[in-house]
Formats: sequence, C-alpha cells, structure tokens
Amino acid sequence: MIRLDLQFFAGEKTEKATPKKRLDSRKKGQVLKSQDVTTAIVLLFVFLFLFFAAGFMRDRFFVFFTHTFTESISIGTTLDIDQTMILYTDMIIQMAYILLPVMAVAVIAGIAGNLMQFGLLFTAEPLKFDLKKIDPIKGLKRIFSIRALVELLKSLLKISFIGSVTTFLLMMNIEKVLGLAFKTPHDTLVTVGQLVALMGIVASFVLLFISVLDYFYQKFDYEKNLRMSKQDIKDEYKNTEGDPIIKSRIKQRQREMAMRRMMQEVPQADVVITNPTHFAIALKYDDEKMDAPVVIAKGADFIAQKIKLIAKEHNIVMVENRPLARALYDDVEIGDRIPDEFFKTVAEILAYVYRIQRKI
Repeated sequence: MIRLDLQFFAGEKTEKATPKKRLDSRKKGQVLKSQDVTTAIVLLFVFLFLFFAAGFMRDRFFVFFTHTFTESISIGTTLDIDQTMILYTDMIIQMAYILLPVMAVAVIAGIAGNLMQFGLLFTAEPLKFDLKKIDPIKGLKRIFSIRALVELLKSLLKISFIGSVTTFLLMMNIEKVLGLAFKTPHDTLVTVGQLVALMGIVASFVLLFISVLDYFYQKFDYEKNLRMSKQDIKDEYKNTEGDPIIKSRIKQRQREMAMRRMMQEVPQADVVITNPTHFAIALKYDDEKMDAPVVIAKGADFIAQKIKLIAKEHNIVMVENRPLARALYDDVEIGDRIPDEFFKTVAEILAYVYRIQRKI
C-alpha cells in the first residue's frame, strides 16, 4: 500500500518544467500566447491608422468611385473582354490603394503582438496531421472543460464591456447621430467615420485590458500543462545525461583502466617515497629528457601497498619520508613535475638511491 502511494506521488505532476522541457515544447510550437493580446493590438493599430489616415482614405474612395464610373461611362454599351479586363484591372489597382495600407498595418501589428509574447519562432509542428486532434472523445472533453468555461466567461466579458463602452460613446454623441439626417453626404461620412474610429479605438483599449488578464490566465495554464512529475525529471536526466548506474559503471571502468596504466609505470620508477604505510609516490627522473623529477604513480592505503609490492618485485628503492610523501600526494598529480620547493629534498633522495644502485 505504501509502495502504491509512493508511485502515485511520484507520478503526480508537481514540479516546474525543466529548461529542456520548455525548449522541446517551444520547438513543437507550444508557447505562452494569448490570442486576445494579438487581436487587441491589431484592432488598436488598425483603428488608429484609420483615425489618422481618414483624409487619405476619403480621397482614395472618391478617386475609386470617380474613376470607376468614368471608365464605365466612357466604355458605353460596347463592352468586350479586353475592355472588361481593363476596367477590372483599374478597379483592383484603386482598391489596392485603399486596402493594402490597412492590411499592411494589420500584418505588422499581428507580427509585433506575437513577437512580444514568445519571440521569433519558426516551426511546422502544429501543421502536422495528428489523429488525436480529431478524436471525438477528446473533442467533447475540450468542450466540457474548465478552459472552455473560461473562454465562455471571457467572451461574455468582452461583449459586455465593449458593448457598454460603445453604447456610452453613442449616448455622449447622440446629438451628432440624430443630426445625420440633416447633413450632406460628405458631412455624414465624416461624422460616421469619426464615431466609428473613436468607438474602435476605445473598444480596442478595452479589449487590450481584457487580453492582459487573459495573458496571465494563459501563463498559469501554460505552466500547469508543462509541469513534470519527479519520475519525468529522472527520465529526462537519464535521456540527456545517461543512466546514473551506467555512468557510475563507466567511471569505475575508467578508474580501473587508469589504475592499470599507473601500475604499469611503477617498474620504470627510480624511487618510491613512502609514509611508510599510508602513502606511496613513485618518482622518475631522466636528466636528458626532464628538467625535474615526475610523479608517475601515487596512492593511499591499499593502492600504496600495491605500489610498494610492485616496486619490491622490480627492486625499486623505497625511501621513507613522511612529510614529503604526504605533501607530494596532496599537491602533485600523476604526470606532473615536482614543485620547486621539493627539489632539494628529492635531489638528496635520488643521490642516495644512485649511490645504493652503484653499490649493487
């Protein structure tokens, strides 16, 4: 029973996502994003453009209608395929002057809104066909989920806020609205355009406020979906760094191989300095190739005993010097030359060894 409880808690997603999990999710297109933020920014910039470019848009509309009707009248009743294509091309060009600036502003604002939220990202993962996306059972779960309820409440909030604000603006300008029946077409278009642009800008700010709240909710939901269990973190570590058991075995094998190589160097030593029981350091010196003696093997306790055994088998002189043995073991790595402060002591020991070897 206790084991089952431990397995349950181990599988519960309570841990924050690791950097690798975040990076993998980003590669799949799963990023922190609120669509309402992008929509609000696009609407705000489009209505601001319409508000400040109203004169330009008005002039282009008049040019469009004037040019279209002028061309139609000049063609008369003799309308063939070539004249139709000319008229169609001219209409497309005039419409492009009107619509392309608005579309360009919308595209730039949409890109900016996404860049603000999750930066630059190119991935085709969301476009891949996935049968899970058309699973009816999962579709029903999405419909009757907390997220769907939040989206419903958010939609009601947007309708209520935006409807209230636009109604308030209309009531403030009710005299202008009632007076439209007595104005010329030109003045009517100007008034309607101003009111529409003003309501659009204010509604965009309201939507932007709601989208900020939605962004924080999306962040909460995103972090919740990215959570990992302790077992997930362990599995990820195994996949990236390798299984700890296997790694420890590899390190053990590497230590054994290094130990064998070190023991193979002991017979080449000139002297082994001992503690006498706890430490053993094998030194080698070749005056033609080296500027100072080099430590070719060292060890403590069991390894020290093994070094001394090999030295004894190959008639290597062993000299007891406790301070020097301890200092060389702590300060010098295998393959390194001895420090300058040990030159005198080591030189005296080597001289003693050479004298013994000549006597032998």
